[in-house]
Amino acid sequence: QVQLVESGGGLVQAGGSLRLSCAASGRTFSRYTMGWFRQVPGKEREFVSAINWGATKYADSVKGRFTISRDNPKNMVYLQMNSLKPEDTAVYYCAASQRAFGSNSGAFDYWGQGTQVTVSS
Repeated sequence: QVQLVESGGGLVQAGGSLRLSCAASGRTFSRYTMGWFRQVPGKEREFVSAINWGATKYADSVKGRFTISRDNPKNMVYLQMNSLKPEDTAVYYCAASQRAFGSNSGAFDYWGQGTQVTVSS
């Protein structure tokens, strides 16, 4: 079992930055693909980014603005968010997969509780 806890969300003005953190349990953390998803009320959960051994993937909407990284000895994954826009406002979820490296939420086995990011104009 893997348990995930997100932190770092908050309120920021458009153009600002936030860094989200995800603390993971598990003795085999380095073998999991880690991902970030986001969701707003009334809409489906949206892929943001993923990282495996070091390769990364990003949604088109965040390319060039967001950076995903991980620190395996510390069982941590991060999402650095720069040049934030009001449309980035959402609850952000950390997720872990032992089956695939992709953007499908169904491929991820474990989920955190989410952290709210609000970007004001």
